[in-house]
Amino acid sequence: MDTEWIVATEGRIADGIVSEHEQIRELIEAYALGALDAQERAALEAHLAGGCAECVKALEEARWAASQLAYLAPEAQPSEMLKGRLLQTVQAEVAHSASAPAGGRRYEIPRYNEPWWLWAGVAALLIFSAYLIWNTGRLQKQIGTLRAQVDAQVRARVRLDQELAAAKTQAHEAMIWSDPKSVKIKLPAKDPKMPMLEAMWHPEMGLCVKGWNVPSAGKNRVLQLWLIPKKAGAKPMPSMTFWPDASGTFTAMVENPPVGMAETQALAITEEPMGGSLQPTGTPMWVGGVS
Repeated sequence: MDTEWIVATEGRIADGIVSEHEQIRELIEAYALGALDAQERAALEAHLAGGCAECVKALEEARWAASQLAYLAPEAQPSEMLKGRLLQTVQAEVAHSASAPAGGRRYEIPRYNEPWWLWAGVAALLIFSAYLIWNTGRLQKQIGTLRAQVDAQVRARVRLDQELAAAKTQAHEAMIWSDPKSVKIKLPAKDPKMPMLEAMWHPEMGLCVKGWNVPSAGKNRVLQLWLIPKKAGAKPMPSMTFWPDASGTFTAMVENPPVGMAETQALAITEEPMGGSLQPTGTPMWVGGVS
């Protein structure tokens, strides 16, 4: 008995749910056409708010069908009699409104209540758009900060590389000047007013030339080192270009001279155009013999 009672009760509940659902389904077409009264519309909207996917889909289909009704009606022109009656009705409404007292009933334009989910979708779209704008600005600021950090790191890396290269050169120069195998070469100036330069040449580590209180070269001019071969008729071998700093000091480091010390008769320095020359264009300003 209990089992039969439970089955019968479940059947009645299911029938009630199905019956209510079918009643709501019958209101959907009228709702799409705006033909429901306030009570029916409230019941349907409450049912839709409950999350019935089937009824929501049916409402979308009904609205689409309602939107197509205008295209199904054949084109027709109203008759002259219908136009006259419509004009009389409008004139009567206007006259009634003008003669009605201040507190009397006025003609009101009907208002159409949009469904809540449409306004909710619009609000969500606005919020999402505002979030996208805010998030884009935030990302752009982060990208700008990261770029500034990367640029700072690149500049720091370049500066560090320069400092390391300078330290390496200084260490190399110190080794050449302190190694017993290095040969010291003095380069007196042709002009007695100019200071004497000095060079140290190591057979393996290279050649280093230094000067102090050296005047600057002319505009767009540099100093260039030349190696004069011992071989008769051989042309001077061009080497590096350089210029003194504001205090008149310079160091010219040649790690791999174009000819060896044994094949070199002398070192010479001339003033040349910016970028150097393949052969001297002027008289040497300093010359020193290699012993």
